Amino acid sequence: RPRNFGIGQDIQPKRDLSRFVRWPKYIRLQRQKTVLMRRLKVPPPINQFTQALDHQTATQLFKLTDKYRPETKQAKKQRLTKRAEEKAKGKDDRPTKRAAVIRSGVNTVTSLIEQKKAQLVIIAHDVDPLELVLFMPALCRKMGVPYCIVKGKARLGRVVRRKTCTCLAFQGVNPEDRGQLNKLVEAVKTNFNDRADEIRRHWGGGIMGNKSQAKVAKLEKAKAKELAQKQAI
Repeated sequence: RPRNFGIGQDIQPKRDLSRFVRWPKYIRLQRQKTVLMRRLKVPPPINQFTQALDHQTATQLFKLTDKYRPETKQAKKQRLTKRAEEKAKGKDDRPTKRAAVIRSGVNTVTSLIEQKKAQLVIIAHDVDPLELVLFMPALCRKMGVPYCIVKGKARLGRVVRRKTCTCLAFQGVNPEDRGQLNKLVEAVKTNFNDRADEIRRHWGGGIMGNKSQAKVAKLEKAKAKELAQKQAI
């Protein structure tokens, strides 16, 4: 017998109601921003942040960065305690040799680029506001410093033991890792530094929604049909 879904009758079937959910405001803003960025024409300096480093190269890059993470608070405490104990025993107080660590933060990285001391600069693609790092790719190209844009400020933050991080820079590496860094620099230069002209010309956005695309396609189809009829006469 056919079921009746009227009021007080058969139980309604389970439906996907996610379209009708009143999402929290921050989620609505995120989604509206994404749609806007697709609809509006995005100028090249902003659009370049949509093209991140490929997955394979990024994996190798983060394996290398993990070797140069800054020391933890516990490790620092142990190091200073050991130094204090040696000083108490009457030995010479020698400062410990500074290990090669990755540098982080916009100001630090910018000064390293300006002094041409940075060997490789890593920039996050989702910095908010983007103006914080918008100038950095152009500065790197001007100074001849290899740079790359990678997915995720949170991923960069994990390297330096923070929640998020805008950019990182290699100032120096141990001799055993020099070959690996050189390979990464070659790959990064090919993808970013050497493609400067292409990046400078490539606009983003301008993608219409499904309804608008369907409407345009329908008009084009009608025009083509009309033209075909005229030619047939």
